[in-house]
Amino acid sequence: MLDYILKSLISYSLVPVFLQVFILIFVVIADPYIMKKQKRIMMIITILVICLIFDNLLSYYLSTSRSIIYLRTIESIFGYSIRPVIIVLFFYIVNPQKKYHLFWLLVDLNIIIYMTALFSPIAFSISKDNHFIRGPLGFTSHITCVILILYLMAISLFEWRFTRGIMMFIPIINTFLIIIAIIMDSFVVTEDNRLTFLTITVVSCTLFYYVWLHLKFAHEYEEKLRNQQRTKLMLSQINPHFMINSLGAIKELCDSKEARVAVDQFARYLQGNMETMMRQDIISFKSELEHTKAYLALEQIRFEDALQIKYDITCSDFGISTLSLQPIVENAVRHGVRGSEKDVGTVIISTREFDDRYEIKVSDDGVGFDPDNIKPKNDGREHIGIQNVRDRLKAVCNAEMIIESTPGEGTDVSIIIPKREGEGLC
Repeated sequence: MLDYILKSLISYSLVPVFLQVFILIFVVIADPYIMKKQKRIMMIITILVICLIFDNLLSYYLSTSRSIIYLRTIESIFGYSIRPVIIVLFFYIVNPQKKYHLFWLLVDLNIIIYMTALFSPIAFSISKDNHFIRGPLGFTSHITCVILILYLMAISLFEWRFTRGIMMFIPIINTFLIIIAIIMDSFVVTEDNRLTFLTITVVSCTLFYYVWLHLKFAHEYEEKLRNQQRTKLMLSQINPHFMINSLGAIKELCDSKEARVAVDQFARYLQGNMETMMRQDIISFKSELEHTKAYLALEQIRFEDALQIKYDITCSDFGISTLSLQPIVENAVRHGVRGSEKDVGTVIISTREFDDRYEIKVSDDGVGFDPDNIKPKNDGREHIGIQNVRDRLKAVCNAEMIIESTPGEGTDVSIIIPKREGEGLC
């Protein structure tokens, strides 16, 4: 059997396929840019693809020679079981944040159905003269693959919104290639089918997804650089020591205690602003929250009892991009509470921890708005400010910002931050 596999590799030009897969393994291991989770997924996919190639060669050998029926049954179970597993793993390349429990249950069900071939012909059986006989549930793997591919296409289209250029086409092209390969394996018969069309396609898709990961990294890295340049430009136009010292001098000239307190709070707010921008990238949520509290202290001096602030902080030991919470809270105060006709407006800041993520929520009971009918002001500054926060959260923390609002009831802004490797309970 080993001689057969070696001859197949040489005689049927399978060497390039194996070379692609083995080179991919070394490239993925050496790549310093891909996230660790996605790197592990790529390695698992590549190893399973190698197993799938050997399974194809073994399947052809067992089908064309006198073989042990039990061995061919085991090989067929493995072949029909591994293909859906690889497709589900492709989900994690497109969106590594989700768990996909339902689809793993579907994969497990597929495996269980084909395992019945060990004692029942309901999925398939191998006759005494070595013929493969498909049972009533013999197309379970095909149906499972089609369902998984349709979902792969759906999440690929969803991710389309966050990609540009050729990046948006790679997951879509991969999905269509897999569909075409399944059709060809079902209806096209060749004299030499040592490797199925689906196996060859999976090898190509694995390479394409690796390229896609690199393009995504390049795009995110460019966005990160642009955000850093914006911050540097702002800092280059500000002399923080002059501003703080000037406010200190003004404070000494104030006669009323309230004015001195207000100037002191404003100085703290500006100092926090400067220190935060100096750090760039990720800071602790505790630091961002303290900076936000300094801003809210100033607003409460201005609006007194008309502005109520509530905190429900159950978790704070995680990172967040700089100047991301305060602009959202400011937006809640300016456009939510201040624009309301109520005597008292309330802003609530809360945090929650889950197994795979942290969530920050900023809620207000202000005027609210219709998210499907937003009419930004002519200058567009508010819209640009929130969009800038959204972009920085995505680039720096891979976080998602979700805005939910109802006219007359208020607005909820949620920031969902995936946990990084090594982060535990707060």
